[in-house]
Parts: sequence; C-alpha cells; structure tokens
Amino acid sequence: MTIINPFEELGIQPTLNIEEVRKAYHRKAKEVHPDQFTEEEQIQWAHNQMVHLNQAYEEAVRLVEMRAVSPYQQMLSCEDAVELAKRMLAQGEPERALRQLMRADKKDATWYDMQGQVMMALEQYQTAEQSFRIAVRLEPENIRYRRGALDAHTAAREAASLGGRVKKLLHMHRARLHDS
Repeated sequence: MTIINPFEELGIQPTLNIEEVRKAYHRKAKEVHPDQFTEEEQIQWAHNQMVHLNQAYEEAVRLVEMRAVSPYQQMLSCEDAVELAKRMLAQGEPERALRQLMRADKKDATWYDMQGQVMMALEQYQTAEQSFRIAVRLEPENIRYRRGALDAHTAAREAASLGGRVKKLLHMHRARLHDS
C-alpha cells in the first residue's frame, strides 16, 4: 500500500504549472460538489470527497510553489529520493540524506524505512522507531522493517537510561573540545 500523492488525487502528473493544478481541481470539484446532490447520503459522500479534494489541492499548490523556489528543492520520485538518501547516508552525511528524502513526491514503506535509517544515524531514536513502525504498517510482512523498529526501540531505551545520557554528554563534551 502506498500513500496517494495530491497529484494522483487530482488526476494529473506532477507539474510545475500551478494553472494545470487549478484546472484539475475545478474539473474534479464539479464532479463531486455537494450542491448537485439531493439525497442526504449523497450529499454527505460529496462533502467528504470535497474535503479530501481540497486537501489534495492545497498540498499540490504547496508542492508546486516549493518547486518554484529553487531547483535544489524540486520534487523527486520516491525511488530517486530514497536512492539519493542512501548515497548520502553511505557517505556519512545523514543531514543531507534527510534533505533528499524530504524532496520525495510521495511516501511509501521504503521511504519510511530510509527515514528510519537516517534518524538512527542522527541518533533520533524515537523518530526512527515511528518511521519504521509506519513502514511495518504499510508492509507488515517485511521483516527488515520490523527489525529496524526493534533496533530503534532498543536504542531509544538505551539513550534514555542513565548510562546513555552520560555517554551522550561525554560525546557532546568531546565535540566541543574538538571544535575549540
């Protein structure tokens, strides 16, 4: 199961043209607007469809506007964003890996797994565990995602322990001495 992106919801390809997004929104809105129905059940269904459509429209506009800001912020396919993040992580650059992930046009189980790996590298264990758990929810049969969630949970418990906190303080102290 993948999470639907707003462009799919609007029935268009990801685009840099905001006018195309508006046209697609208006076309879809005409199909499901509650004012064209008379029965209460149909009106409720149409209302729910409009809420969903409005959310997709707002997100699509946000994404299009964000892409217009800088070519470095352009959206990538989920697969490309994950691949770039893997490379950055392998090079020991988790912050850059996270920035690449955030450029993904959608989020699937592979994306959440990679986010979990990046968060582990950043020592953000609780966030990592949440990411792995979402990956598990999307693909329950994937044992690697389950292992990631368990590893993140264990690391979070260790970091929260007294020994883990002392270790982190020592690490931060060494980093400050190194920077001086």
